[in-house]
Amino acid sequence: MARPKKAPAKRGRKPAAAKAVAAKTAAAVPAVVASAVKASDKAHAAVAAQQAKVDAAATKATAAKEKATAKPTPAAKRAVAAANAKVKAENTKLQALKAEARTATVAVKAAQIEAKAEEVTAKAIAAVESFEASLVAKAEADLAKAMATFEAKWRQMRGKQDSAKVKAHAAKEHGKASAAAKKLKAKATATAKAATAAAPKKRGRPAKASTATAAATAAPKRRGRPAKAKPAAASAAAAPKKRGRPAKASTATAAATAAPKRRGRPAKAKPAAAAAGTAPKRRGRPPKAAS
Repeated sequence: MARPKKAPAKRGRKPAAAKAVAAKTAAAVPAVVASAVKASDKAHAAVAAQQAKVDAAATKATAAKEKATAKPTPAAKRAVAAANAKVKAENTKLQALKAEARTATVAVKAAQIEAKAEEVTAKAIAAVESFEASLVAKAEADLAKAMATFEAKWRQMRGKQDSAKVKAHAAKEHGKASAAAKKLKAKATATAKAATAAAPKKRGRPAKASTATAAATAAPKRRGRPAKAKPAAASAAAAPKKRGRPAKASTATAAATAAPKRRGRPAKAKPAAAAAGTAPKRRGRPPKAAS
């Protein structure tokens, strides 16, 4: 006989993928719902098992009845009574298990509703947190924008204030500098004048006049006796002499030319040098007259 061919082996790790899907599904189902579903499955399995027992007891009771009908003996009657009692007992247990199964089913529904409520609450909390995060981000952006606007306005206003302060300070400092410069300039001018006017005094005899100046100012010497000085009247055109007494001066001319008389001693006549301004006195011998 030919041997049957083996089915080709499947490649890959599909069982692992199936486990991952199952784990993901289990993680998606809440623990409360999973526990309620497990209890409900167990109760329904117990109901199915008890139903099988009830069916078996009913089958035995039917067989006992048929046997007792065919041969009604006391033993057959006792077997029928025992079979009926067994059916009744198993049926009572079945009703109790069915009640437990109904309770488990209701518990599953309650757990599902509770899980759904928790899911809705979680979604609401997540939505609130997301909205809060968006508001915080928007507040930070608005704050940065407002700070930038405020900084620009503040810098503009502060720049104007600082510019005005700088101008005022510059004017003040310029005034101080101008006043100080005027004082220093006046002081420098006064110092220069004092240096040029006041020559340093020398002790001892005064210096002799320079020969070049004396030669320039002195008249050229002539040999012999010097000429007589001509009077001022002779230098002018001499009026012709008249014989007899000279005529008296007119009173009008004398009154115009005569100074008003003052009481007391007449004032001393001032020399020409004193009237022109006395030269500063120097110590030592006077300079020699230019020859």
